[in-house]
Amino acid sequence: MAAQHEHQFKVIGTRPIRHDGADKVTGRAKYGADIHLPGLLHGKILRSPHAHARIVSIDTSAALAVPGVKAVVTGQDFPEIEDGLLQIGENMVNPRHLSRNLMARDKVLYDGHAVAAVAATSPHIAEEAAKLIRVEYEVLPHVQNVLESMRDDAPILHPELRTGGTPDASDSPTNIANQVRFARGDLDEGFAAADLIVEKEFSTSMVHQGYIEPHNVVAQYNADGQSTVWVSTQGPFAVRELCGGLLKMPPSKVKVIPAEIGGGFGGKTTVYLEHVALLLSKLSGRPVKMVMTRSEVLRATGPTPGSHIYAKIGADKDGRITAAELRLSFEAGAFPGSPVAAGSMTVLAPYDLENFQIDGFDVVVNKPKTCAYRAPGATNPAMAAETVIDELAEKLGIDPLEFRLRNAAREGTAQPAGPQFKRIGFVETVEAIKNGEHYQSPPPQSADGKLRGRGVASGFWFNAAFQSSATVSINTDGTANVVTGSPDIGGSRASCAMIAAEVLGLAAEDVHPVVADTESIGHTDTTGGSRVTFATGMAVYEAATNAVAILKHRAATLWKVKPEEVVFQDSVVSCTTNGHESLSLKQMAPKLPRAGGPVMGSASVRPRGVGPTFATHVVDIELDPETGKVDIVRYTASQDVGKAVHPSYVEGQIQGGVAQGIGWALNEEYFYDDTGTLRNTGFLDYRMPTCLDLPMIETILVEVANPGHPIGIRGVGEVPIVPPPAAIANAIYRAAGIRLQELPMSPAKIVKAMLEKDA
Repeated sequence: MAAQHEHQFKVIGTRPIRHDGADKVTGRAKYGADIHLPGLLHGKILRSPHAHARIVSIDTSAALAVPGVKAVVTGQDFPEIEDGLLQIGENMVNPRHLSRNLMARDKVLYDGHAVAAVAATSPHIAEEAAKLIRVEYEVLPHVQNVLESMRDDAPILHPELRTGGTPDASDSPTNIANQVRFARGDLDEGFAAADLIVEKEFSTSMVHQGYIEPHNVVAQYNADGQSTVWVSTQGPFAVRELCGGLLKMPPSKVKVIPAEIGGGFGGKTTVYLEHVALLLSKLSGRPVKMVMTRSEVLRATGPTPGSHIYAKIGADKDGRITAAELRLSFEAGAFPGSPVAAGSMTVLAPYDLENFQIDGFDVVVNKPKTCAYRAPGATNPAMAAETVIDELAEKLGIDPLEFRLRNAAREGTAQPAGPQFKRIGFVETVEAIKNGEHYQSPPPQSADGKLRGRGVASGFWFNAAFQSSATVSINTDGTANVVTGSPDIGGSRASCAMIAAEVLGLAAEDVHPVVADTESIGHTDTTGGSRVTFATGMAVYEAATNAVAILKHRAATLWKVKPEEVVFQDSVVSCTTNGHESLSLKQMAPKLPRAGGPVMGSASVRPRGVGPTFATHVVDIELDPETGKVDIVRYTASQDVGKAVHPSYVEGQIQGGVAQGIGWALNEEYFYDDTGTLRNTGFLDYRMPTCLDLPMIETILVEVANPGHPIGIRGVGEVPIVPPPAAIANAIYRAAGIRLQELPMSPAKIVKAMLEKDA
């Protein structure tokens, strides 16, 4: 269901068949691992079996002697990179840390850390040769718990690391890479004004994005120094910049061709294999393909951080929050750079608060370097804040949705980071759930030995913009092509085609969307941050508008009138001053050669009017007290989507985010043994929800137009993962009377909590 938007559109808001649908369902779509070139070699990586160890020596001679092996590289073959920070799309990247994460130098810092790579004539030869590389290690103490890593006596991962951004700077070696703080008002006064204070600590486990397609690359380094990289990535321009920087090549020498992408969710916004394959290709003189196994994906790519969160929130008897204090400690993995700043900026954003302090700590541990995962940093602290808010509402005798409405952020409310919100739809998402059929239905009652409960939670994500380019060209038959540089993960081909169709007055099916390589379109930042339909969509809108202006000039030339005397509407050009017969786009297109030439509009944008987005969810669960297993019986997600360009895609984004949030809540976690070795390195043991675990997830699309976009668009893909763990935790409390403070809320933890409650 959807609220009515104030504009009337003809294409926007409809549900055309996806433009790439036939390619996907027939298998014609080319993914990265489908690329084959003459003389292709296959690359494999040798990875560390230790969580923390000094590399004493590496002997590659036995591997090089294997017939079919054409190249072997270790960390010593890569250039030394200077310390610093680069803005790559939505990510700040330290290229020195990235280089050392992708190929160890003097130390390995987690189980799975890359140590060497081999290129050979078959993947089997490469794999066997990699096993022949002899590495002598000096095993060091490791630390994998974020609180233990913050202690003064913890094993130090990087002796040169010092805490940045902290109010209490120190020159001592530390694992705390950075501290951020957002604060307003007076905490002491705020807590003194509270009639009720809830204070709790929470922990969440490291989890993986779980994309089905593993990381892959085919790289060809040519004798003239020009290179081509075919890769499954969310950001071809980021791959170009990072490969150039890591190998000290001009980025313009690296052409990146984005393949189809089998999921990313933030995890394919950086590089893991690309520059390794390029170097192996350079040394061997042949193209090199590398494809990760599932074990490698889980051990050595970027999951989202585990965390420890302290939350203290006070409210008066009328249900107004008077003060909030949160401390977020995030695992960055082996190198600095967790999304703790984003978590700190989002955790209390749905609420209008006078007194708060949020401290965030970025902490290195002996685990893989973390990467973005759908609203990176926001889900962890939402588990804490939204369950504490639920407890406050319950103890004050206030409906949990009414409690949120009494404290809701509105237009003009200052965010925790400072800026005031423009037009937002948080209140509308809460009211949509409160007045919706699900919440209005009778609460589930425990019976037949099963415990049942209902929970709610809200969430926020600020969304991103960054840079995008697009071209829109008119074909000789009156159809159009849209070319962008944004890999399509969640339906952006369709949304960009529909935006162009709306401007040009065409049917969506008459617009052909193309995702181009880095030499065929202007710079476009990574597909991430819920930015593509907003920012690339704005570039498409402006490019289509530019195409219309050129078309009017062409018609004016044809009719020998002034351009301002030509009108374009609903795919028809008309003259306002004399009797020239109006022409449809299909009629006009063949006449373009004698009216001045082809029509191609272009635009490059860096838009500022990002529309943040809010979500409110309600869930009914059923809990088996004997086993602790939780089943999701019913789930409804309400979200302010600005304007749903293709509602089916928007609903799919929400349903996918909810499904991933449910997995995070109930099942998913990285499990390391005492030696620091990851034990669940496949999807049999790393348990993600399947269709058998979930009901049909219901959606309510609330359309509060973003005033910063000509169509009202807000990003939609990230916020749906934020509320599910807290909503489920609150439902478990209603069912079983236990407040859980650790993710995942697995059966064993639930049974333990119930036994402790009964005792």
